[in-house]
Amino acid sequence: MHPQWPAQRDILLIGGGHAHALLLRAWGMAPQAGARITVVNPGPVAPYTGMLPGHIAGHYTRAEMMIDLVRLARFAGARIIMGRAIAMDRSAKTVELENGRHLRYDVASVDIGIASTLPNVAGFTDHALAAKPLGGYAQGWDDFLAHAPQSPNIVIIGAGVGGAELAMASAHRLRQSGRTPNITVLERGDTALPLLGQGARHALLAGLARHNVTVVLNAEPAQITAISVTISGGHTLPSDFTLSVAGAQPQTWLANTDLDLHHGFITVSPTLQSSDPHIFAVGDCAHLAHAPRPKAGVFAVRQAPILLYNLRASLSGAALRPYHPQRDYLKLISMGQQRAVADKLGLRLEGAVLWRWKDRIDRTFMAKFATYPAMQTPPLPPNPVAGLAQALAAKPLCGGCGAKVGGSTLRAALRALPAPTRPDVLSGPGDDAGVIALAQGVQVLTTDHLRAFTHDAALMARITAIHALGDIWAMGAAPQSALCQITLPPMSDTLHADMLAEILQAAAQVFTAAGADILGGHTSIGAELTIGFSITGRADRPIQKTTAQLGDAIILTKPIGTGTVLAAEMATATLQSDLMLGEAVVATYASMQHPLQTAARILAPHATAMTDLTGFGLAGHLLEMLDGANAAATLTQIPTLPGALSLAAQGIASTIAPANRAACAGRITAPDMPLLYDPQTAGGLLATVPAALADTILTALIAAGEPAQIIGHITPGPPHITLIA
Repeated sequence: MHPQWPAQRDILLIGGGHAHALLLRAWGMAPQAGARITVVNPGPVAPYTGMLPGHIAGHYTRAEMMIDLVRLARFAGARIIMGRAIAMDRSAKTVELENGRHLRYDVASVDIGIASTLPNVAGFTDHALAAKPLGGYAQGWDDFLAHAPQSPNIVIIGAGVGGAELAMASAHRLRQSGRTPNITVLERGDTALPLLGQGARHALLAGLARHNVTVVLNAEPAQITAISVTISGGHTLPSDFTLSVAGAQPQTWLANTDLDLHHGFITVSPTLQSSDPHIFAVGDCAHLAHAPRPKAGVFAVRQAPILLYNLRASLSGAALRPYHPQRDYLKLISMGQQRAVADKLGLRLEGAVLWRWKDRIDRTFMAKFATYPAMQTPPLPPNPVAGLAQALAAKPLCGGCGAKVGGSTLRAALRALPAPTRPDVLSGPGDDAGVIALAQGVQVLTTDHLRAFTHDAALMARITAIHALGDIWAMGAAPQSALCQITLPPMSDTLHADMLAEILQAAAQVFTAAGADILGGHTSIGAELTIGFSITGRADRPIQKTTAQLGDAIILTKPIGTGTVLAAEMATATLQSDLMLGEAVVATYASMQHPLQTAARILAPHATAMTDLTGFGLAGHLLEMLDGANAAATLTQIPTLPGALSLAAQGIASTIAPANRAACAGRITAPDMPLLYDPQTAGGLLATVPAALADTILTALIAAGEPAQIIGHITPGPPHITLIA
């Protein structure tokens, strides 16, 4: 959302289907002033249906057929939330997610597709896959290919266009891998491919025959096991991989919305509105009452501009526009090999030229989500001061620990502070936290705040709370209390209340689980969302970060790379691998949301020194530990987050990374590894433990679900890090 436009109204997009993806792209180029837009989807990527048969056949990689919703949302300035909708309260204008979270809306749109599951067939859930949703099928197919027998038996339920395409794609892929498949397609009716013209139907039946695919008519599946499919009448077919492409099942939660439905699908008017004018529906989950059409992606694509216009109009008070679907459309159907059939006017048209045409259409669609146009920055006014143009040309300021002041600048400022004078103050500036002596034990105090790197305030609150608690856990203390410092961006009172409630609820869940209470805090309105916490804890013996011993093993409890991944997400970068940026971001979020409480409990009784990884990166924080111990370290293996190494190799780095590298200059001997200087937000614990206990401690950490690793040892010498590749 544009920072000069305080948000007043909420648009909620439920699902990441084709229409919503196109809408978000258009929104990024021309957002509506005053509207906050949110997209909720179970995962960070959404498959493009047109390329699925090509992926199954091996013509496209998984990344080539997936729309990265995280990159798309960043470009659109939209809030993206990972979750699955399960209910809707139309009177409160909220949607409930599977995890219990509620999202408000002023207007909402549903684009959640369909499913091809067969829940009434015994064994289907445990032993078969559905072609829709596509993501699970694509992953299941890849897993099957890795272990498929030499002569695999495959049963595909449904002899429509989808079933025929996927049968031929499967046959082609398996033969390319040197296997000899036996593929059977089941049709419950008496005609295969009943909705096609005669020419295309005959061409596809001939293609199935060339691929040695058997079509069985009047066959109703009755039971599915891990190795077979039994059809009505008792005949059993062997099956190593069973797939359903039969029919279109609506998502079941729609039945409880009290919206007008047609066989479970949302009935919409020409304006794409449901029976509730504040709720729109598009794509396969919608039924066009005024002009019924088959379920096909082409309609969702052409609905997108009308949906965009009507959502804007709903919030501005303008008149809505009708959507008029075309009567017919050209169907290009792939045939496994790089050939395709065209279904139009009953003619028989097939060949490699048609496949290349289809391939060009599909790649053109996906190119819309491969790169995004750069937004123009406003021109400078006349006579700016020297250096302003260079400052504005720099990349955007990162959020989280990537936005912190560099270590050398911070240390120079801290040197000007007077030393503690009170006898009960045991540590002051420079330590992970302040330590005050009590009659029994000590009290630990710390504060931290983070500039938001995500539009999801609840997610930001959880990560910030875990990040702030890191100093308490690193000193071996038990959290007691927290005070909140929250700066909200400009928006309406209603949205302020909603955002503040999300933040406090998410933070309270983290602090309660940690054994601490939120006692209050302070709120203000500023330019952007910033969340912080001041925390107290109690300990019998605080663990310092500068007391490592020679020979100690060094344990790291989380992989590194958060700063690089978050910097890439802000820049909507692309990963040069089959892993997509959105998936790397979600993995990073998961790591940051993993609290350090269990790891601290296991490490604290044995750690000779301990700190948490934050803004100065692994190298900076380890050198702090070595400075105090007057020792060196030899590192052998460093765990990294998915995608982080690839992104770093592309030159992507967080804002503070150059300052971190400069602060370590001359004190590291290593092959160039940029992630050593990568700032960590809610990073892991970095602990030294006696070498004799290291394996036992590591085993306990791993058994408790901690992704810990021994990364090196403390060695004699002046403070220095040596990385052995």
